[in-house]
Amino acid sequence: MTTRAHKGRGAVSRPAGRFEKRGIELDAEAAFEYAQQAPQTRLQAMRAGRIISTNNSPDVPFDQSINPYLGCEHGCVYCYARPSHSYLDLSPGLDFETQIFYKPNAVTQLLGEWEKRKYVCKPITIGANTDPYQPAEKNLEITRQLLEVFLEYRHPVTLITKSNLICRDVDLLARLAELNLCSVAISLPTMNDELKRAMEPRVPSANARLKAMALLSRNGIPVSSLVAPIIPAINDNEIESILEAVAGAGADRAHYIFLRLPHELVDIFTAWLETHFPDRKERVLSLIRQASGGRDYDARFGARQTGRGAYADMLASRFRTASRKLGLESGQYQQTLDCKQFSRPGQQQMDLGF
Repeated sequence: MTTRAHKGRGAVSRPAGRFEKRGIELDAEAAFEYAQQAPQTRLQAMRAGRIISTNNSPDVPFDQSINPYLGCEHGCVYCYARPSHSYLDLSPGLDFETQIFYKPNAVTQLLGEWEKRKYVCKPITIGANTDPYQPAEKNLEITRQLLEVFLEYRHPVTLITKSNLICRDVDLLARLAELNLCSVAISLPTMNDELKRAMEPRVPSANARLKAMALLSRNGIPVSSLVAPIIPAINDNEIESILEAVAGAGADRAHYIFLRLPHELVDIFTAWLETHFPDRKERVLSLIRQASGGRDYDARFGARQTGRGAYADMLASRFRTASRKLGLESGQYQQTLDCKQFSRPGQQQMDLGF
């Protein structure tokens, strides 16, 4: 597998997805030339069928989610959503961060779901897989359009992001927060700018995210921090400093997630280590396996988010202790929102007999 670091990109390879159907093989010279080319971002419309995804995972704090985008230009090398690009016959490596799909009919589909009599109002999380405030959102505004209908129909919503672009929507979020209809979680896995550039190249700086948290907090919007992921021997030394920074920025709770390496992500992350941290590669992988029952990834509920064993227990203890000292509630990063205000689209006409 040819690898090369590209400026502004996280993955250093373009491995085939596990459902690869194209079967195109390049000779060694062509493969090398292809690897040298700077990957260009391509935005493509994808009309959504069912817009709300559901899950019953006991270690995930929400039942419903919406992802306005597939793929993410932020390029976080550790992103557990990368393998989803395999279903599109694309690489979970560089394709995931360059072949971006957006859902122009997201609002229409959401309203259609809400109109159904069997729909039960529960908080919906926006950004569970890919960031709803990635660069494409600046012009497309799909996330903002969704927030407008969440406010109009009084439906509770939570958002997860790494971007300070969320500040653009503080007007809508503040109004939702007044009604106890929203909360925000901002992910911040490192305060080290050099590490950020290698690990999550197109994500705003830690300082920009802290300023965003402060703005949200000042406007009465509940904001928490996700220290995600914690990567052994890469950013695990920053737990206390990150928590101190987010507490100072107005976060009232914090949560962490241990590095997850499902499917193709194992090879993508290993290639990244070989490129950026060759001296630490074996140490990092050894600690990951120690916390994953000797495997690269333990997918079982209760273990996949935090790991297990002595090293994982040490991380959990450090996180709880630091959170307690700083007055941060640790554990779940989402607060309880009000589901009783929801007004089903078309309800007024039905009540009038139309």
